[in-house]
Amino acid sequence: EDSVGATLPVRSVLKCKSEFGVCQTCYGIFLATGGMCEVGDAVGIIAAQSIGEPGTQLTMRTFHTGGVAGADITHGLPRVVEIFEARNPKGAAKLSEVSGTVKIEDTDRGPKLSILVEGEEEPVSYQLPRRTRVLVADGQIVEPGDALHEGSLNPADLLRLKGDTATELYLIQEVQRVYKSQGVDIHDKHIELIVRQMLKKVRVESAGDTDLLPGQLVDKVVLDRENTRVKKEKKEQATWEPLILGITKASLATESFLSAASFQETTKVLTDASIEGKVDRLLGLKENVIIGKLIPAATGLKRYRTIDISPSEKVPAETYEREALLAALQEIGGDGGDGASLASLGLDFGGTPDFGEENPPKEEGEAEEIPEVDTPLDE
Repeated sequence: EDSVGATLPVRSVLKCKSEFGVCQTCYGIFLATGGMCEVGDAVGIIAAQSIGEPGTQLTMRTFHTGGVAGADITHGLPRVVEIFEARNPKGAAKLSEVSGTVKIEDTDRGPKLSILVEGEEEPVSYQLPRRTRVLVADGQIVEPGDALHEGSLNPADLLRLKGDTATELYLIQEVQRVYKSQGVDIHDKHIELIVRQMLKKVRVESAGDTDLLPGQLVDKVVLDRENTRVKKEKKEQATWEPLILGITKASLATESFLSAASFQETTKVLTDASIEGKVDRLLGLKENVIIGKLIPAATGLKRYRTIDISPSEKVPAETYEREALLAALQEIGGDGGDGASLASLGLDFGGTPDFGEENPPKEEGEAEEIPEVDTPLDE
């Protein structure tokens, strides 16, 4: 009883404040290993493949379902594309613009909803389609962003009325609904990573005393950093409006012009970049692949490339078996191949290899079949 209404803080990539990528704590468990993810794991690529590969199965399964395949195709993959491109869906449900009490009237054109706002004389009216299921009841109190009848929601309207958290959760829920209807189970964090990129940008309305420009698209993290700086100096902060971009537009709106040019509209992207004098910081994977550098992931990260590996202590020669060393010497030749003998290395093993009759020494210039013998150096 005491826990009713209590909130529990959780970490999610949706709310990660990391400017480049996401942090380990927000991402959490690496599903491939069951342990904590490592710095440098390409979680974005894993997310894209975790969503894309079952998408091909969706298509194939709908072709084998028979009579009801038409509905599956209409609401399956096209619905996923519609969500990730943040398009206004066909037959979108109308959302309440205000908070107030609902009054429903039946008219010849269909149900008519009036929302009575406290302190206002004129109600806000909505004419709904005739053949639709109304989701609110007469006398019910609604909030801005509540759906009035059945249908998919327009993500841009939902973001404007209910904010980013409600929009993020709705997008994740809708994608999961499509995949679960086909029996495909995808972890939420993969979809969260894509949705995070869609809601990453904001549009500056008033720049205040920051270094930003009105109408400019910037990352939320950059805007928060600028506002924090001017707040410390007791100056005017920038105002902004939330923005949702489809994955195509989000890819083109990236800071890296090389990454954007490799995606779509190559000529336009490169022309705009040259006119604006853009500089590419080479922080992503694609731009580093394009110029032939190591990608900044896994062992390509600077923190891993600067590691100096050296043995903690030398292994004494007597730990190796005499027979194995003799076999190795026999394999490379009596003088060590490059003129280096065991004697010159200061190693005395009490004799030379016994070639025997089964494997006699070959004449000069004659090819010799080398037996597959594991040397101590292979261990």
